[in-house]
Amino acid sequence: MANDGRPWREAPHGLDLAVRLTPRGGRDAIEGVETLSDGRHVLKARVRAVPEGGKANAALARLVAAACGVAATQVSLSSGATARVKSLQIEGDAAALAASLARALGA
Repeated sequence: MANDGRPWREAPHGLDLAVRLTPRGGRDAIEGVETLSDGRHVLKARVRAVPEGGKANAALARLVAAACGVAATQVSLSSGATARVKSLQIEGDAAALAASLARALGA
């Protein structure tokens, strides 16, 4: 998404976030930022949930919400429901959300 190594970009509603999700990953965790072969930066995340019936996507929304300090209802899937690389929308103050994500990544 962003060219500066961040997997998010500011939007009118808050942030748009690109995520590469690994379902059935053994634990729920944000593991850093990865650069895809096309040059896009994505947040690497894994969840214990299985990719059936939207369970992994719901677990991802809860994980990202916790990292951002917002309610899970403020995180929604905008694309990639069945893909490994997904786009999420996070509602709220963009600067505060970005700062929370940066802290979660240890930056």
